[in-house]
Order: sequence, then C-alpha cells, then structure tokens
Amino acid sequence: MSTRNRIKTFVSLALVALMLFVQSSAAKKIPAQLPDPDGKPPVTNKPVKVYIMSGQSNMVGIGQISGGSSRWGKQFLDPVVSIYPWAYSPAADYDKMTPIETKKLPAFGGVRPTPFPEGGTAVVRGFIEMKTSGVYKFNAGYSDSSYNIMEVAGVEVYRKEVGKEAVHAEFRFSAGEKYPFKITFLTKAANGLGWLWRTDIPGTLNTVVRVDKKFPHLVDDKGNWTVRNDVWYKGVVTATANKWLTVGCGAGAGTIGPELQFGHVMGYYHDEPVLIIKASQGNRSLAWDILPPGSKRYTIDGTTYAGYKDTPSSWIEGQPKKPVNWYAGKQYDDFIKGIHDVLDNFSTHFPQYKDHGYEIAGFVWWQGHKDGNSAHAGRYELNLVNFIKAFRAEFKASKAPFVIATIGFHGWDMKGPHLTVANAQLAVSGEKGKYPEFAGNVLTVETRDFWIDASCSPRNQDFHYNGNAETYINVGDALGRGMVKLLNNLKK
Repeated sequence: MSTRNRIKTFVSLALVALMLFVQSSAAKKIPAQLPDPDGKPPVTNKPVKVYIMSGQSNMVGIGQISGGSSRWGKQFLDPVVSIYPWAYSPAADYDKMTPIETKKLPAFGGVRPTPFPEGGTAVVRGFIEMKTSGVYKFNAGYSDSSYNIMEVAGVEVYRKEVGKEAVHAEFRFSAGEKYPFKITFLTKAANGLGWLWRTDIPGTLNTVVRVDKKFPHLVDDKGNWTVRNDVWYKGVVTATANKWLTVGCGAGAGTIGPELQFGHVMGYYHDEPVLIIKASQGNRSLAWDILPPGSKRYTIDGTTYAGYKDTPSSWIEGQPKKPVNWYAGKQYDDFIKGIHDVLDNFSTHFPQYKDHGYEIAGFVWWQGHKDGNSAHAGRYELNLVNFIKAFRAEFKASKAPFVIATIGFHGWDMKGPHLTVANAQLAVSGEKGKYPEFAGNVLTVETRDFWIDASCSPRNQDFHYNGNAETYINVGDALGRGMVKLLNNLKK
C-alpha cells in the first residue's frame, strides 16, 4: 500500500471513529410525545442508573387514577325482586313469565340490603337515577352473588357467568333522569349488594388518557396500562410499591405521583436499567421534619427555631422548652435510612445486576406546602441549599444532577409564604448564578402552569393539586426533561 493510500485509510478510520464518538456522546433528545415502551430489556453490562426522589405528600402521589368505586344504594329507586320457578335458564323469558313471589326491597345496596326470598331464579327490577351526569360502570353482586346479568334501559352493562371473568360496558347517565334496570341472577346466591363508579370524572388518569386521549404511551393497544421493563420502582417510608414502573406507585394502588412520567422519560433516555427510589412522607416541612444535618438554630422576634436534632420545633427565649416525641430532621434521617436499606442490599434486591452494581444518576425534590408560614418560608432557600449538599454528600454523588419542582398551588395566583417558597426554589437553580457550584448540575423547573382548578378535577383539595392526574404527569414530565437537560450538559 502506498503512503498516500495509508494516509487516506488512516483519515477514513479516524473520521469513522470521530463520528461514532460524536454519536455516542451526543445529547439525546426527548420527543414531545413519548413513544410506547418498546418492551426491549435494558443492557445488563453497565451499572444501574439510580434516581432518588424525595418530598412530601405530593411526591408520595395523590393523582387519582379513577373516581374510585362506591357501594350503590340511593341511586336505585323502587327495587322489586321477583322469584321465578326453577334454576336460571338462558332460554327463559323472565319478562313474560309469572313469578312465584315478589318482594319490595326497602334497602338495596349499602352494607345490609333487604334479604331476598329463597328458591328459583331472582330478577330485580326498578329504576336508577344519578345525581351527576357522566359515564358509569357497575359491579353487580359480591362474591357468589356476582354471577348475574345487569341491564340499564335495555343495554347490558354487566355480565359474569360462572367460571368466566366479568364483562363491563359503560353507560352514560343524565343527572335527574330515571333509567329502568334489571338484574338477573344466574345462581341461587342473590342479594342487593353492588358497586358503581364513574369513568369520566375530569382530571382522573382514566379520563385524561382514555377519554381525552392524552399521554398515549401510558396505555397499550389493548387499553391496558403500559409497564416499563427497564425501570424498577421502589418506594420507602410511604408509597412502598416495589415493581416494574406502571400506574399505581403513588400513595396507593389507585393513585400516581410524578414518578410515573419521570420514569418513562428516564427509561426512554437510558439504555441501562433505571431504578427509582422514592423516599417521601406527607405533612412534612423542610424547616422541621426534613431539616438536613448541620442546620443551626435561629431566632426571630424572641422565638428560637430548632436546629438539626433539636426539639421542639420552636420555643420562646427564657421559657422552659417542652420536648415532643420528634426532633428536627427526624424525617430526613428516616429517608436516609430507607434509601440505604435498598442500596446497601442492592445485590439482594436486584441479583440480575449484582455484577455491575449501580451509580447515583440524580436527585429529584418536590415539596414545600408544609413550609407555608413566614418563619419557615423565610429559611427555605438556605435549608434547600443545605439539603442539596447534605443529600449529595450522604450518597457520595457531589455532582449528580439535582432537579427541583416549584410548588404550584393556585398557579400564578399564588401569594404569601408559598410564593416565598417558590421563589426560594427558583433561586437555587444553577443558571441563576447565585450558587456557582450549582451551575449546570442543579435545575428548578416551574410547575405553576400545571395548576388545574377543582372544577376540572376529581377532588377539591388544593394542597394535593385537587388530585388531578394531569398535573402529576406534567410535573413528572418537567422533572424528567429537566434531568435530561442536566445529563446532556454533563456530556458536553
């Protein structure tokens, strides 16, 4: 090979190597609409990316998946049970047959419905009247009495045959209008028990995703909630689900928190497996319960406020202190213990990854409601700076990205101490320049645009963002995209 050809070959190989390097280190962009999880397993030859999320009740997760089912009762008007001879037959036309006995049911539903006569096939007829217009589903019966067929205005809304799964159909009711219903029991077990729920309550995840058609990556082609097999969720203290990331990792199986969309963003971003550890507890303040180590006492107008490990939360100078069964930073210590219990037993919890271990990839913080008084709000910025430093030091991740979500109660109409807290959260963001050591590795994302009024939400609880699932998804999305922004910065 000539010298010229050797040079050409070397240059070509160098360009290929450079292109591969650029591609591997290029900032990965997150599309506006996430795709459905691809179902591919993550790579297993690299450390697991661990994200630690923390905060109070809204980090725990109060976003409502549905309106929740409730026992039926007062919606049912003039119910009458008719007993027909012989066991149920699908060929029988019970509307044309003469019953052997009929009985009015003064109590239908609730905890103690009026007992039915025994023998034969039971058919209940009457009317349903809903106070609120909307789309509803029914679970008729309980246990053995759940084997029945329920119709509303001639439309079959529920069927469960022996040995088969229940089949539901939605029915739209107009408030104040009476609809005839009929329940035909398929076995001797029959009673007035039943449950109903509305499926189109504004702001629930069911409505937002399945009715409003937002965030389609959260449901698969069959309408089931998607599951990420590359993101594992583990909650400590509260929200203690322990499973592949899917709907229902909030305060209970019927709620979500920001972890859901945050996990979807990070799962899309990383080729490596992702572990989300969420340490959270409701009704906790940064100035008292979650006060980080090293925080000092301070005095305002003759009242001294606790430093780390002090008790009580405050006392008047010159008067005896009255200790309580708690101390400043107790919740912080419990968070730390819960997280270490997972990380210190990593190979036991995740044996498939024990050969490659883990690395702390980032931290997420969403909190602030309990600090909504002037004394605590005025110290929030200092406490948050100390918290960031203490958390990073505790987990030996001094430069791991740290993303904060502002509180967003009442959106841009926020006033008073909560506005002070929001401004303090914004002040620590690295691009503000107030804390040079946070430049490029601490970012505060704004959430006030995500506030949704109670009239468009499943609950009237402003301190829980009215339980609006869309708010929780949007906050998680902002936190995830903020984390990606910081991670991409680190690659430059």
